[in-house]
Order: sequence, then structure tokens, then C-alpha cells
Amino acid sequence: MSVKDNAVPAKVLVTKIGLDGHDRGSRVVAAYLRDAGMEVIYTGPWQRIPAVVALTQEEDVDVVGISSLATDHLIVPKLVRALEEAGLAHVRVVVGGIVPDDEVATLQERGVSKVFHPGSSREEIVATVQRLAQEARRERPEI
Repeated sequence: MSVKDNAVPAKVLVTKIGLDGHDRGSRVVAAYLRDAGMEVIYTGPWQRIPAVVALTQEEDVDVVGISSLATDHLIVPKLVRALEEAGLAHVRVVVGGIVPDDEVATLQERGVSKVFHPGSSREEIVATVQRLAQEARRERPEI
């Protein structure tokens, strides 16, 4: 069974970069995704971008989910760029948490696939992450 096969569960890395230590929301979302049948790697807070890139590559992740409650979403474009430089441009990046509406378009222009605000439904999160994982697998380079 190949990783491009839809029978293989989507693999999602849920993490926090930067200095924000509030991780309750990311733990809840990780549980949503796990309960929906996805393989979830959860790191907890205070991750550095190189560590997230390395883990994404080592674990063959389809989607990276970043939780942000304290402006850490502003460094996500650096993560997207680092993923591209590591040959992981197919990996989708989503952000959840407190992101001002006027900053969403900027994040999307810089490679973020989706921004989830507080109150996003479990169904929306699961369906979107599943769709993005399938897109990532279709674009994944052959090894």
C-alpha cells in the first residue's frame, strides 16, 4: 500500500511554533483528527521551525497544523518557506486559533492552506484536513 493510497490514513502533525504555550485547543483538535481515523503526531508547544521541518520529513506528514493564540501565526510563512526548501512543498499547512481577519489573506498568499478561527466545527476541521491531505498526496513527489 503506498502513501498515495487513500486507504492509508492521513498523517497530520499538530504543533505550536514560537513562544505561545497555550495548547488546550491544539490538543482538542488533535483528538478530533485522531478520532476521525487520521494518524496524528502531537508535539506540544515551543517548537522551532527546523525541528518541525525535520519531523514533517521523518514522519512523512501530509498536513502540518499550527496552533496560534499569541501572534505566532506571523512566523508561519517562514515555516512554509522552510518546508519548500526541504523539498516538502506538497505538505499543506493550516493554522488554527486567534488570527485577525485582516491577516488571513496574507497567510494564504504565503502558502497557508486554511485558517480556522475559534468556533470552527469539528466537522469542518476534519473534512478540510482530510481534503488537504489527499491534495498533498497527489502532489507528493515520487521517491
